Amino acid sequence: MEWSQEPAPVALRARGDVFRMASGFMAAQVAGSAARLRVMDRIGDGERTAEALAAECGTDAQAMLRLLRAMAALGLLAENAPGRFSPTVAGSLLRTDLPGSVHAFVLMLTDPALTRAWEHLEVSIRTGRTAFDGVFGTDFFSYLGEDAELSARFNTAMSDTTRATAAALPEYCDFGRFRTVVDVGGGDGTLLAQVLSAHPALRGIVFDTHEGLAQTEETLRRAGVGERCSLASGDFFAAVPGGGDLYLLKSVLHDWDDERAVTILGNCRRVIPGHGRLLIIEPVLPATVDASVPAILYLNDLNMLVNLGGRERTRAEFAALCERAGFTLASVTPLWPPHEFSLIEAVPAPPGDGAAR
Repeated sequence: MEWSQEPAPVALRARGDVFRMASGFMAAQVAGSAARLRVMDRIGDGERTAEALAAECGTDAQAMLRLLRAMAALGLLAENAPGRFSPTVAGSLLRTDLPGSVHAFVLMLTDPALTRAWEHLEVSIRTGRTAFDGVFGTDFFSYLGEDAELSARFNTAMSDTTRATAAALPEYCDFGRFRTVVDVGGGDGTLLAQVLSAHPALRGIVFDTHEGLAQTEETLRRAGVGERCSLASGDFFAAVPGGGDLYLLKSVLHDWDDERAVTILGNCRRVIPGHGRLLIIEPVLPATVDASVPAILYLNDLNMLVNLGGRERTRAEFAALCERAGFTLASVTPLWPPHEFSLIEAVPAPPGDGAAR
């Protein structure tokens, strides 16, 4: 049916939906500016005036009022009286001092290092190539390695987004059947710290680059599991540490194309014992687009294309990667909402099966 033939209310709602999509970058920058100015930290649990916040932030008072009103329109603040604002539940997530904070994640997503390449989405669609490399002259992770501040922000953002999944993970997997867990690409150790805390007999290894491990020792110490967990730095495209009977890969494979993902999996296969298990923790897309997963996963799939060269995958695509690397996909268990991840368990294929040895 042509747009002009739609009933007026339906057509108008559709028009509004498209306008909101097209202006989405504006909403993102509102959230990013609020995070950089630490507006929600300054408001805290109470109520503040636009004038007071402007003075504290060192901004123009009228411009600050307009920012705060945009935040209120987006549901981050409530304007209780003209120029007086208090936080909403959503807005409080931009505080840095509360559990569940997404402050670092918002800073990361609105950083020019990620947004500039999105201006070249059409180039990536036409060519299938990552726009970031052309814009910055290097790949995302090499760029990250040269910028200590951005690298720290990235690590914090990944830790923040991992924390909720880490808390839920022990409910979905019987870690008690294993002796040593190797978290490949484990970053600051947030995930493994939670697993070790829930299973006192378990030992662990966090494996990542030198930059990725910058905050890991402190994370493990705070969790009280430092004595049961060691750190190993290296390149998972070259090798991964042996000695584990469970290997974890959380939010790793989606950063890479199929060939490099198979390389990572193959290196895990070379060191995992026959009775061992591989647990991949990533979103799993349905075979066709439906309401079973949020739209953000498809936007993130494009972000992988634009900025990193990776992709989100379906169950069949994960099964194919595992088979090429010498694993057999055993099960896929979605975590309950609001989690967007699934637990993909794979077992070593019998000798002679698969590609990696």
